[in-house]
Amino acid sequence: MIRRKLVVLTGAGISAESGLRTFRDMGGLWEEYDIMQVASYEGWEQNPELVLKFYNDRRKQLKGVEPNQGHFALAEAEKYFDVHIITQNVDNLHERAGSNKILHLHGELTKVESTKDSSLIHDIGYTDLSLGDKCTKGSQLRPHIVWFGEAVPAMEKAIQITRQAEIFAVVGTSLNVYPAAGLLGYAPLSAPIYLIDPNEVTVQCRHKVHYIKEYASLGIGKMLEILLSSDSST
Repeated sequence: MIRRKLVVLTGAGISAESGLRTFRDMGGLWEEYDIMQVASYEGWEQNPELVLKFYNDRRKQLKGVEPNQGHFALAEAEKYFDVHIITQNVDNLHERAGSNKILHLHGELTKVESTKDSSLIHDIGYTDLSLGDKCTKGSQLRPHIVWFGEAVPAMEKAIQITRQAEIFAVVGTSLNVYPAAGLLGYAPLSAPIYLIDPNEVTVQCRHKVHYIKEYASLGIGKMLEILLSSDSST
């Protein structure tokens, strides 16, 4: 059986249901940190200790949470669709839920990279990164995160995946963060769009958009029911 290609763009909303705090929500991380101090190269240069502490704390938090039903539903969907996840999230909850094809646009929290050669990437799991921790070339290691103002290396691959989509879903993102929000424009016009979010999110595009006003944990399951029922009726 040929499985249709389901491309899913996920954002902070899906991870928030697992207890990971976001920057934008009320009570989120923006209330504690100036985002440019902890998520920009300038912030890194000015106060690397603060940046390291911030991401060390995020790793500790990540270790203590679990994937939610939204993550597991996407993993389960691989039985019926060729699922490709493009995520703006830096956590590993999609991996832990069992999804196999995941592209991280903004980096990965459990990895670090060399400040001298960004292709030198190491998986440190949930351990701390400290000043003095160096790569094999003798350069300080930094979080493997795409900071504000930096290029998004995975974007070209994300565009290629999106152009092949037969179904495109947007889950837990307000489509306000670019360049990720621009991916919608690369989806084929023949691909229906499913937008899953409990909030009012309206997109301007030429595609047929199906709005599912639910949190990811419920909304993804509803989307899959619709898709599978339409497949069985054809």
